[in-house]
Amino acid sequence: QVQLVESGGGLVQPGGSLRLSCAASGSIRNIYTMGWYRQAPGKQRELVASISSGGSINYADSVKGRFTISRDNAKNMVYLQMDSLKPEDTAVYYCNAGLQDITFQWRDYWGQGTQVTVSS
Repeated sequence: QVQLVESGGGLVQPGGSLRLSCAASGSIRNIYTMGWYRQAPGKQRELVASISSGGSINYADSVKGRFTISRDNAKNMVYLQMDSLKPEDTAVYYCNAGLQDITFQWRDYWGQGTQVTVSS
């Protein structure tokens, strides 16, 4: 069994910062890509940022220059530092990992989501 557990969401004023964390645990052999997605009410889930095991990073255009993704491969953790937050960043943020479990199966896993609300 594999679990992804997010933490760090909350309410913040426009221009503020938040740091999200996600820990992957369980029957893991290898993790390739880890990333963050978000889903706002009435909208589809979208990629925010992703990082491969080798350090290749992708950002959505809407967050470039404001958000920073990083990971700790030894701890199976991924982080999202969110600065200069805007009301349009309000969404449920989901952690995602593309990984190989102990049965050698590769698949995507998702966390339960953490709410980020940017409002004055």
